[in-house]
Order: sequence, then structure tokens, then C-alpha cells
Amino acid sequence: MKVREFTLDQLGEVARGRSRHRPRDAAFLYGGPYPFVQTGDVKRAGLYLTEYEQTYSEAGLAQSRLWPAGTLCITIAANIAETAILGIDACFPDSIIGFIADPDKADTRFVKYLFDAVLKRRFRSFTQGAAQDNLSQEKLLSMKFPVPELSIQKRIADILSAYDELIDVNRRRIALLEDAARLLYREWFVHFRFPGCERVKIVDGLPEGWERRAASAVMDVLSGGTPKTSNPAYWGGNIGFFTPKDATDSPFVLTTEKTITEEGLRACNSKLFPVDTLFITARGTVGKLNLALVPMAMNQSCYALRSKSHFGQRYLYVALKASIEQVRARAFGAVFDAITVATFDQIPFLVPPEWLTRIFEEHTRPIFNQIANLMQQIQKLTQARDLLLPRLMRGEIVV
Repeated sequence: MKVREFTLDQLGEVARGRSRHRPRDAAFLYGGPYPFVQTGDVKRAGLYLTEYEQTYSEAGLAQSRLWPAGTLCITIAANIAETAILGIDACFPDSIIGFIADPDKADTRFVKYLFDAVLKRRFRSFTQGAAQDNLSQEKLLSMKFPVPELSIQKRIADILSAYDELIDVNRRRIALLEDAARLLYREWFVHFRFPGCERVKIVDGLPEGWERRAASAVMDVLSGGTPKTSNPAYWGGNIGFFTPKDATDSPFVLTTEKTITEEGLRACNSKLFPVDTLFITARGTVGKLNLALVPMAMNQSCYALRSKSHFGQRYLYVALKASIEQVRARAFGAVFDAITVATFDQIPFLVPPEWLTRIFEEHTRPIFNQIANLMQQIQKLTQARDLLLPRLMRGEIVV
């Protein structure tokens, strides 16, 4: 297979996104019909990005740029070197670089896979600082890509995209399964149509025997910490280290971007939290919830929540997610939104009787087990896809 090296700008158009204001500084720029994609949206996307949390108005569009569907988004700050191809026309800020492939030189899917499997680790070696990684456009364009002829790129992309199609199917199944658990919670604990409800009186707006308490009264709110980033002995071990960057839209978190060693764990304020610990992001993007699928440590931008009442962690996850807007509404901060341990004193939390939460956990256990299995399948498919690309590039597998 003939392979030549090119910089990204030799394969198509490369430019940074545009955004001059944060929402709190210029609310008139937001809330319109134009999708505004941010780094977290790119990280959460699969091969194609179609979901987003923010939009621009006409005024927002006027100070930005509408990138066409098919543009490859490459994050250069926060969630470093994440990629996704726009499945819609969208704007994005200068923390994202847009790449529009020259159709005679490059297949956009191939370039994305090259980033994900080969170059992401090399890009991260350029980053500076532990609190906020960054990668400039100049550094990005200094890298050269090993690129085969276009027909080979397309065949390689066709093979690898089959893995992404399976991953997307699993993600959709996870969303449907979580919806089933959420709807059951809503039926039983919001509308009070639970088993035996016809025999229970409503007293002061709640079924008899139920109570509403502060969240801090029914769960432990535990803090984390970060070992010194300057000490290499603390990093790269076998212990997952959860940060807000690792938060997913699925109920569980399985892997983390960074890992620490046993020595690193001893050197920070975090403990090793057990399986099913509920993490909540507490700074910046507040209120992302994930259950740990494996034991993990955690940094200081999150809290770990453990039930100290009769209900289990899965009920805690579904119940807190149902009222997460109450948590976000209490976030504050001069630089970025944040919640504190004291915030949980202000959050009302519904406490049903033990027998009902036990039945809820029994009904939802198969749902959560299936979600966990699907997430593990996604991890294996992702690893297989990324291992396949170098072999295809070396010609070990004929395409």
C-alpha cells in the first residue's frame, strides 16, 4: 500500500470556530434555531454528531460561522483531541477546529479514525497544564498524517464504520433502557401509581408513610482530590481517576481519561470509591451523574454520593436524576457554576418506604445489568476498531 505524509491543511480546509461570548455575558446570542456545538458534545458523539445542548440566535450566528454537515470537529481545549463529524449544519467556538476534506484528497471518516486510533495520544503530548489541557491550531498543523490513496481511505473507512454502526445501536439501546427505568420511577414515585397504591392514603401531598427530607440527610456527600501532576510516580497506574471530562450520558462510567497509581491515591484527598458509587459533577457543567462500573478515585471537581438510607445506589441515581434541575438551579460562581456540600442541605429528596424501593431495585436490576453489558460491548468494539486501523494501514489486512 502506497502511503504519503500530509499535514491536515494539505488535505482540506482547516479553521477554528468562532464564539466571542459566554451565555451569561450575552444572552441575546443564544436560544435561536442554529445548533451551537461545544467540546462536550463532540466527546459524547459517535461517528456523527447530531445532538447538542446549546443554540445560537440570528445575532449569535452573525458573530460565528455555520459549518456544513460533513465537517470534522476536532477539540483543542478541555476535552482534548476528541473528534466527531457533523451530521447537521452547526456553529462551534474557537475551542474546536473544523476540517472540511478536499473530496479529491481525503475521506473525512478516514481522517477521524486516524485521529482516534493513531494521533490522539501524540496530540496529548503537546498539551500544557493539568487543569486545562490545550492544543493550538499551529501544533495541530505541524503534525503529518500517513495517508494512502483515496480509494483505500474509503475502503478502510467503510470497514471501520461498521464498528461505529454497532456502537450507535448499543447507545440507542442504552437510552431506551434508561428511559424504561425513568418512566417506572415517574409512575411510582411522581404520580404515586405504585403497587398497592389504592390502599394507601395521601397525607399532606404524600402517600402515608413517605417523607421528604434533605438530600444530605439520606446520602453521604464525599469529596475527592488530585495528586501532584508534577510527580510521574502518581500517574499512569491501574486506578481510574474520574473527572468531569469522563462524565457520560449513560448511567455508568467504565473508563477514565486519566489513571493514577496506588502511590498517587495515597498522596491525594480521594479514596478508592467502590462499584456503584454515584459521581456528580460539581464545577463548570454541574449535575452530570454516573455510577461507577469499577472502583475509581475522583478529583475535587466532583462529589461521590453514597446512600445512607434503606434505598440502593440505583434508586439514588434515578431519583436524583429526576430532580437534577433543582441541583443545577442552586449552582453559583463568579467564574463558573459550582455546587458545594452545603448545596445538598437545600435539595429535597423523597424517601418512600423500604419495601417499595426494594421492589423498584428488583424491577430495574435487569435493566441496569443490560446497560452495563452494552457499555462493555461498546468498549470492546471501540478497542477492536482502533486496533484494526494500524493493521489496515500497514497492509496486514487486504482492503
